[in-house]
Order: sequence, then structure tokens, then C-alpha cells
Amino acid sequence: MAPGAGSGRTGRNDFPWWLVAAVAISIVAAIVIATNEIYSQVFSIVLKGVGITIFVTIVAFAMASALGLGVALMALSPSRLLSQAARFYVEIIRGIPILVLLFWIAFAGVPVFVVGWNYLAAPLQQAGVIGEMQVRDVSLLWRAIIALTIAYSSFIAEIFRAGIQSVDPGQIEAAKALGLSRYRRFRHVVWPQAFRTILPPYSNDFVAMVKDSSLVSVLGVADLTQMGKVYAAGTFRFFETYSIVAYIYLILTVGLSLALRALERRMRNHGAEEGR
Repeated sequence: MAPGAGSGRTGRNDFPWWLVAAVAISIVAAIVIATNEIYSQVFSIVLKGVGITIFVTIVAFAMASALGLGVALMALSPSRLLSQAARFYVEIIRGIPILVLLFWIAFAGVPVFVVGWNYLAAPLQQAGVIGEMQVRDVSLLWRAIIALTIAYSSFIAEIFRAGIQSVDPGQIEAAKALGLSRYRRFRHVVWPQAFRTILPPYSNDFVAMVKDSSLVSVLGVADLTQMGKVYAAGTFRFFETYSIVAYIYLILTVGLSLALRALERRMRNHGAEEGR
């Protein structure tokens, strides 16, 4: 077989025909939305919830990343108490469905927190420095964000732990020999290498967060899914409404996935150039 034949076949197999089909369907859907009065109306109503969906996703994922990194560092700590506490946290949180955790945080966790806060802050409240906190002071939006933060932090912690452990111990020892502090070793030696291993599963979790942010609708938060739910319940146009909701979610998730894959390829190519 000629050398060019195999490479040509591989090139044709690697061509993203699925993306061509997805773009074609998206264009047809966009034309329908622009020309059909019903779909256009549904789209304009549902689109109002996109901002909340994006806000919940970004804030919850950023907080989950910070918390997950802290838990991962605890898991890698030489202290048995810290490592076991981190393992306990990860295993317990990962064993609870996100929807159940969402309900627990919203209707059980926050009230308990408020009671504890008022108990600890009683002297300041009696002195008139601060007022008494009420459960209603914590909005349902932030209860949902806290629940998603806790849920995803357990998964992200495992991603960070595995990525950090993938770094060659010899390089860490070399950094120690050079007199670098623990912080500088982590920042300049461990993290840049670990991040290349972390990025693919970390990106997948970010895309998953976009989809799981729809769970906040069960608390009545006016996100994309909730706006669709309210409109469909009032007009009984379930097919049109949820078709639009699915279409918008696909635009968000597929677009984000493509951007993150491009970043992964760029980092791989950069790493290969450094290796040479």
C-alpha cells in the first residue's frame, strides 16, 4: 500500500463530520427560530435565563476548584489526620446524588448554619453591632451555588490529587535541592506539569457543570431550565419550549467543549516543543 493511501484514509476518518452535521442542524434551527413566530417567542423568553445559568456555572465551578484544590492538598499531606479527613470528605460527598445534596443544603444545611451563626454571634447581636440572621437572608440562588460547589469539589479534588501525583518525584527533589520553598516548588515545578494531566478531566467537569446547573431550577431559581419550565406550564407548548432549551444547552456545551479541546491541543503541542 502506498504511503499516501494510509495517511489519506486516516485524514478522512479524523475529519469531524459530526461537527459538520451539528453545525448544519444548528443553522436550520436558527432559521426556524428566526422565521417562526412561536419559536421566536419561546426563544426570547427562555434566553432571559441564560445569564443566571452562566453565573451559577462560573461562580460554583470557581469555588469548587478552590475548595477541591484545598482538599487535594490535604489528601497529599504527610499528616494522617488531614489525609484521612480529605478522604472522608471526598467519599461521603461523592456518594450523595447532587439533587439530594441540593435539597439538603437548601432546606436543612442553611437553616442549621443560620442557627449556629446566631448562637456564635449572639454577643455582637446583643450589642447592636450586627443584626440577627434569618434563613430567608440566604437566597435560593446562593444555596444552589453552595450545593454545586460542595458536590463538584469532591470530584475536582480527586482530579487535582491524581494530577499532582503524576509529577516525577525526582523533579520535586531537584527543586528541593535548589532551595526552593514549598510554595515555589508547587508553583514553578509541580503545578505547570500537573495541569497538563489535569486539564482534560477538569474540562469535562466544567462542561458537566453547565448541564448540572439546570438542577437549580428545582429551587425556583430563574435559570434557563426554570424559564422554560414556567413558560411551558403557562402555554402548554412543551415540545417547542424544551426543544429550544435543549438547543441552547447544546450551543453552550458543544461550543465550550470545542474551545477546551483546542486549548488541550495547544498545550500538548507546546509541551512537545519543550520536550524537543
